[in-house]
Amino acid sequence: MKYPKPSLLIFYGSLATLGFSFTFTLFVHLFISEVDSTLFFIIPILGAVFVYIIFSFLLRKFVEHRLSLLYRSIQTKKEATSVSYEDESLDSMIESAEKDVKDWQSKQGQEILKLKEQENFRREFLGNLAHELKTPVFSIQGYILTLLEGGLEDETINKKFLERASVSTDRIVSILGDLDQITKLEIDALEMHLESFDIIKLASECIEGVELNAEEKNITLSLKNSSDDIYVNADRKRIAQVLTNLLNNSISYGKENGQTTVSIFTIDDLVTIEVADNGIGIDKSHFSRLFERFYRVEKSRNRHEGGTGLGLAIVKHVIDSHQQKIAVKSSLGIGSQFTFSLDKA
Repeated sequence: MKYPKPSLLIFYGSLATLGFSFTFTLFVHLFISEVDSTLFFIIPILGAVFVYIIFSFLLRKFVEHRLSLLYRSIQTKKEATSVSYEDESLDSMIESAEKDVKDWQSKQGQEILKLKEQENFRREFLGNLAHELKTPVFSIQGYILTLLEGGLEDETINKKFLERASVSTDRIVSILGDLDQITKLEIDALEMHLESFDIIKLASECIEGVELNAEEKNITLSLKNSSDDIYVNADRKRIAQVLTNLLNNSISYGKENGQTTVSIFTIDDLVTIEVADNGIGIDKSHFSRLFERFYRVEKSRNRHEGGTGLGLAIVKHVIDSHQQKIAVKSSLGIGSQFTFSLDKA
């Protein structure tokens, strides 16, 4: 039910007072004592005006006091000490308060939703981190127990088990190192050293660095560029990390005898780098979470594949630190394409 505005309620009350005063004056005039014809009309009108003024003043003071308490309780920008209603009507005061309460309610709802999402992310992140660390830790534990139970004396297995334990240790160090990098990127503690360099040359170096991994699946790596040299203004070390992560990602989830292509071309003042493959592809439902820490499209996939599970998260943070965006296009069974831009030097 929608109630009338406060000013209308006071006006209706004044009319009721006018009617009651007129009726009472008529009763006195007819049955008690004759009333002067001028007073017969002046008394009800003055009574109605008096009621209107008094109630407007009292109700305004009451509403101002209650609103000051309301603003203080919901902690909006309009604190009680700073709220001023000198130039506002009673109706506008109520309307403004209703709007502020709705805005506050909407904001609180969004904050609660955000907190719930953060809680779910925290819970899932801790679970994923524990799962990532559990595999190498259990492997190390198994190797050490085997050596302690007599394997250390067996020359045929002691060195092999120590080497496997070392590999598992390296994986833990890699995970912790990537986590440290992401944390620094998130709090802007990782300094970016911008410089002018040839992105074509850097891409060639990155391709050479992952060729051994590609050979295991017989994946062909190629580079396509619009000119012999294209210079960009960026952090060379971080962009090398981005390209290496994207290339390794395409190899890890690529098909046997597949192909990965790095394309570089210039559009106005930007240089666009594209890493495309014809691998297994990604369903669109995963796009919104693709750059989250440890998020994997295939939950059943071997945890040793795809690196630490932090590669794409690092990629996004590095590109964001360059004030650029990274985009992904993919189709299941056809392949994936990751594209980002850098400022042309």
